[in-house]
Amino acid sequence: MLIHVDMDAFYASIEERENPALRGRPLVVGGRPEQRGVVSAANYAARAYGIHSAMPMARAVRLCRDLIVLPVRMSMYASVSRQLRDIFHRYTPLVEPLSLDEAFLDTRASTRLHGPPAQVARAIRETIGNELGLIASVGVAPNKFLAKLASDHDKPDGFTVIEPHDVQDFLDPMPVQRLWGVGAATLTRLNAMDIHTVRDVRLSDASRLQQVMGSGGSHLYRLAHGEDDRPVRPEHESKSISHETTFAEDVDDREILESVLMGLTESVCQRLREAGLEGRTITLKLRDAAFRTTTASRSLPARTCATGTIWRVARTLLAERYRTGSAVRLLGIGVSRFDAVYLEQVDLFQAPATQKEARVDELTDRIRSRFGRGAIGRGTRLRPDR
Repeated sequence: MLIHVDMDAFYASIEERENPALRGRPLVVGGRPEQRGVVSAANYAARAYGIHSAMPMARAVRLCRDLIVLPVRMSMYASVSRQLRDIFHRYTPLVEPLSLDEAFLDTRASTRLHGPPAQVARAIRETIGNELGLIASVGVAPNKFLAKLASDHDKPDGFTVIEPHDVQDFLDPMPVQRLWGVGAATLTRLNAMDIHTVRDVRLSDASRLQQVMGSGGSHLYRLAHGEDDRPVRPEHESKSISHETTFAEDVDDREILESVLMGLTESVCQRLREAGLEGRTITLKLRDAAFRTTTASRSLPARTCATGTIWRVARTLLAERYRTGSAVRLLGIGVSRFDAVYLEQVDLFQAPATQKEARVDELTDRIRSRFGRGAIGRGTRLRPDR
């Protein structure tokens, strides 16, 4: 049994913790509406108005005139994320972070020390509440796919355990779009085959599914039977560090995509520096409204963890791959081809431009740690070198 921990409205919940007077009031974290900012996170009071992440802030303000808009304070959120990981590592070294606010855990090897996975999951959830003053939704299930579904089942403040003998009872009634890989175009094709629920997929003919859907058909068939053999892979063993987001509504605005990509890039670079890693290959991931996924990669002449360097490549890849006006469902950025580095001080033998970027990252992190991200900001559009 694996565990998936997913923090509820992470950024917004931290802001509510820091200022309890905000609790229960519609609150979002993100950019200013007059600067074409977007929503990075929304608490549940704001979601009741239809507000969600990646929504243009100007629209969010129109939906709720009493909306409280706060700037992103990434250094504070990253600090809390590190505290979360410290809690996870008390129970197992097998922790695979997906982003700042969610992770998979495999505690099966430490059962004799800490108890069965469900007991560990409850302990982790209680510790997060007691020590961090935050709420997490937790899922426990036989594999990653099911554990993530379980954590999402009863949000917020949810706790769901799917025992092996309950897998089909849990999956069968779900709409087919809850299976990973089912977007608008795939849903249309499945509905045309009179497939509407996970049970319909499970009882369908596997060969016909594969004939109509290609390799995706066998993928859906396996998921409908609750099968997923991916292991929990600790970040230090991963071949890449990445961060992606799936939009609640498809996005067709280039400036919004750039703004979201900037945030994703900052998160990935923060994790690189925390892990003492530098990477050489940057990969952009795009998924369109028809659920077609494309990736584009570019390798640098030298490895780096500098936000500015990686952002320039990420933005170039987006410009090359994004067609104006096309709708994007998912956006992600990743860095791979690692080498371990020491980040305690700037290398005096680096090129001046590299030294400058390292110093900017170091000083920016220090300022944000003390005063919050609002004290200093990185432009969404970093100008290319001239």
